[in-house]
Amino acid sequence: MVRHVAIIGAGVGGLASIKCCLDEGLEPTCFEQSQDIGGLWRYTDSMDDGRVSVYRSVITNTSKEMSCFSDFPCPEDFPSFLPHSLLLDYFRMYARHFDLLRHIRFKTTALSVRKRPDFATSGQWEVVTETDGIRDSHIFDAVMVCTGHYQEPYLPLASFPGIDTRFKGQYLHSQEYKDMEAFRGKRILVVGIGNTGGDLSVELSHVAAKVFLSARSSTWVFSRVSDHGFPFDMVNTTRFNHFLDWFLPSALTKRMRFQKFNSWFNHANYGLASTKSSNFKVIINEELPFCLLSGTVVLKPNVKEFTESSAVFEDGTTEENIDVVLFATGYIFTFPFLEESVRSLFDDNRSLYKRIFPPQLEKPTLAIIGLVQLTGSVMVGAEMQARWVTGIFAGWNKLPPASRMMADVSKKKPLVKRNPSERENLKISFISYTDEIASCAGVKPSVPRLLLTDPRLALAIFFGPCTPYQYRLVGRGKWSGARDAILTQWQRTLKPLRTRVVDDSSDGSSGWRWMCLLALPVALTAGFLLSKHPWLGWSPWAGPQL
Repeated sequence: MVRHVAIIGAGVGGLASIKCCLDEGLEPTCFEQSQDIGGLWRYTDSMDDGRVSVYRSVITNTSKEMSCFSDFPCPEDFPSFLPHSLLLDYFRMYARHFDLLRHIRFKTTALSVRKRPDFATSGQWEVVTETDGIRDSHIFDAVMVCTGHYQEPYLPLASFPGIDTRFKGQYLHSQEYKDMEAFRGKRILVVGIGNTGGDLSVELSHVAAKVFLSARSSTWVFSRVSDHGFPFDMVNTTRFNHFLDWFLPSALTKRMRFQKFNSWFNHANYGLASTKSSNFKVIINEELPFCLLSGTVVLKPNVKEFTESSAVFEDGTTEENIDVVLFATGYIFTFPFLEESVRSLFDDNRSLYKRIFPPQLEKPTLAIIGLVQLTGSVMVGAEMQARWVTGIFAGWNKLPPASRMMADVSKKKPLVKRNPSERENLKISFISYTDEIASCAGVKPSVPRLLLTDPRLALAIFFGPCTPYQYRLVGRGKWSGARDAILTQWQRTLKPLRTRVVDDSSDGSSGWRWMCLLALPVALTAGFLLSKHPWLGWSPWAGPQL
């Protein structure tokens, strides 16, 4: 019987895990090596402790309504997309509201997590920690690892001949980047066009003499601001779109997807992507197209090699007098505190059952939380994982036999092994995954049932954004405020914009009501099909990303 649970890390996954343990009557102890909560999102100027943190100017890519904890909405006066400081404030509010801080041991490093000799029968773990140079050993019934996937920078120097032998300039990983002032007046090459590479290229273009951005794959650029000025994820991440992705032919959905991307600007003209692309990624960046259009950022192909002061690209072109090479090449995860016999059970998260449990363990008392890259907010995914896991620890939920778990892992794991930094190893559809875990936990809402009992709510769930409050309507952990949170989510989105009110007498509410009425048959049919086939729903935004 699980009672005492060790939680490694006090970032978003750790905070959610503490709260879920308390909800299930478990006794959590969280070990956090730094002096504060927030993990990656707690910005610091210093890198002395080797901790990964965001850079000074970072803003979330997912909106507050799509990223918050499922029973604790963001304050209505917070903007839709949060700077890191406001997101950290929100984490502090959450921790205070649910009294989580007393369960965290700060400045305590988890040195090792090992199975006890009687693990096959007890499922217990020995956790060795260090605080102020003093080591201590603890026995826990279960362990939740919440260190995420931003653990160790991936710096593939061997793939860029000359960078560490001939090149005389400076090179660094994006982990070391904090702000742009140190790069003023320099000619900079950014390697990698994921979200970080795009953001840093734009930011550096304001102070650098020139910025070159090297991309090796097709990339579609999307804006946080969608139709009519609403957050893009609230408009696109809906159960209706999720249903259409499954229902329509794949060729048609692909064509619609590319048309949507190119409706903003023609990506082929910018050298970013073509509609003929079979492999591609999607990044969020409003400013990059203008930087390319104005020439402050110049897009280049993959780097072939470096000389003393220049970069030679695969198309034969050369850029001279490069001062700095900034690698935005992602991260790898290592879990050095796990004993080798356990760590060897999973080479990446695809070897984990539901991206959480090592299926070969004799007892399911080790869970990896937050090691998943979704097409939506990883914060929501991590909380859903924690709810299911703690339900299993408490005995409310059950895992299938090991043979079935391993068969499920094998079925979902692709045959081709990819570059260790490539996030397509982790990236999966937001709604598909959260619904899958919610079904396992018994908290997935039923649209057909709601259409019979609460049609207004059912239509908001089906046609509106798939916000995390949906997973607090039923089952264990049901929250009485979930319905109201769903029906008022657009008000909270618009509230921070109402700093100057203008007269707009147009009223589209009647049109919306007619659309919902006409869409009832679609919602009924889709809800029935999705209830019969919970695996449905490849997302059009699920392109691979760095």
